[in-house]
Amino acid sequence: MEFDLFHWTTLLLFVAAFGAGFVDSVAGGGGLIQVPALFAIYPNANPATLLGTNKLGSIGGTLIAAKRYLKVVKLPYFIIIPAIVAAFIGSFSGAAVVKSMSADVFRVLLPIILIALLVYTIKQPSMGMAHAPVVDGRKKIVHALLLGGTIGFYDGFFGPGTGSFLLIGFIRIFGFDFLHASAATKLVNVTTNFAAILLFASFGHIAWQIGFAMMAMNIAGSIFGSHYALRHGNTFIRKVFVGVVAALILKTVFDALRYFEVIA
Repeated sequence: MEFDLFHWTTLLLFVAAFGAGFVDSVAGGGGLIQVPALFAIYPNANPATLLGTNKLGSIGGTLIAAKRYLKVVKLPYFIIIPAIVAAFIGSFSGAAVVKSMSADVFRVLLPIILIALLVYTIKQPSMGMAHAPVVDGRKKIVHALLLGGTIGFYDGFFGPGTGSFLLIGFIRIFGFDFLHASAATKLVNVTTNFAAILLFASFGHIAWQIGFAMMAMNIAGSIFGSHYALRHGNTFIRKVFVGVVAALILKTVFDALRYFEVIA
């Protein structure tokens, strides 16, 4: 199928890419906007090509958001770098495994996990509001490897909610606040997106023109989103995070119900 860069419906896709960049730069979850838009506008396209194009469209905004955050916050790189390396390897591994295994178990479990995450976040109003990093010792490097490797594998294998899981992981395991955790999440997300792009590109599953055009709009949205996040701080990021997780719950419940209807 041909991807027409100048068709009027493509304008809707660019608006979606802008919105995805805004949301993703704050608390992750931009795929909730961008992926459905791609599938709605190109219903006859190869799903793998749409997913690969989505990754290309997303990585620019994620990278810009990370750069803007790092001008303001300082991160402990002896923790971040192991997480990044492990996430890259994990993402490739997950993408390789998904070819031979079904992801159906995630469709069933993910809504339950996300509901637990949402309830936990709401019941802990002070969580992520203060930055008190616990980063001393080799044990934390091991934790960084486990966090990056596990979430990276999940991103390559299935994907939805990756940013949310990373964000809460950096808060709970390392004592980051929402702002620092969001910055760390963006760096890891760039890595997993890059691994996915390499994989999709090797099989020809990226529409490059559409992907780069989406990237430009995603970057624009990311600039606005990161500006608001830096200006309004942890409270704003927390609110967006709760909204993203709630939206993920609705989507994953719908996906799970549709899956059960298909197999019934």
